[in-house]
Amino acid sequence: MAGPARHQHSIRPERTVSGWVKDHGLLLANIGLFLVFFGGMVISGAAEYSEDQLVHGGPGVTALEYLGTGAFLEATFENWESEFLQMGMYVILTVFLFQKGSSESKPVDRAAAQDEDPRDAPLKAATPWPVRRGGWVLKLYEHSLSIMFLLLFLASFALHAVGGSEEYSSEQQSHGQPPVTVLAYLATSRFWFESFQNWQSEFLAVAVLVGASVYLRERGSPESKPVAEPHYETGA
Repeated sequence: MAGPARHQHSIRPERTVSGWVKDHGLLLANIGLFLVFFGGMVISGAAEYSEDQLVHGGPGVTALEYLGTGAFLEATFENWESEFLQMGMYVILTVFLFQKGSSESKPVDRAAAQDEDPRDAPLKAATPWPVRRGGWVLKLYEHSLSIMFLLLFLASFALHAVGGSEEYSSEQQSHGQPPVTVLAYLATSRFWFESFQNWQSEFLAVAVLVGASVYLRERGSPESKPVAEPHYETGA
């Protein structure tokens, strides 16, 4: 008689530090670049803000003090809001819309793995917990990417309004005008000009990427189709 079946447990290979860095290189590189450019923005922004203050008879600020100014909040979050809006809208639009021949689109003429209902998927130990849990948890999880971008956009939008109203009020007072509330600032053309000038550029960049990926290639990049792939092939 055969003995009891033995469960085989897969053993994860130990990862070295260099292996971990390789596994997360894209994220680490972008975080590093963000920190470099963010630091450059703070230093140059503090210098520009101090120059403007001194011209108008006010005191200059250090880089640390600059972080607490409305000018910093306005400059930072008016850009962040446009980035999160762009990415969130891109995630949502690619659910429903297609671009034949683009590597950024799901296939037009065949089913995509992204459309599969997770409720029909076989459950494994590595299956994300929300999928195994099901119910409302799964309902949220299957839209969690767009929800995250929406929340980040709304938070950035609010902080842009707060910082912008503070900076706008400071300018108003320097010209003998009364300060404005955050809600009043939302009704100004300046707030919407700041927003629209960033939003339009983000969607222009997406449109260029979607259209250019039909005909142009970048060997080795997942954002490009294989170099020898015909122009009409869509998606991965």
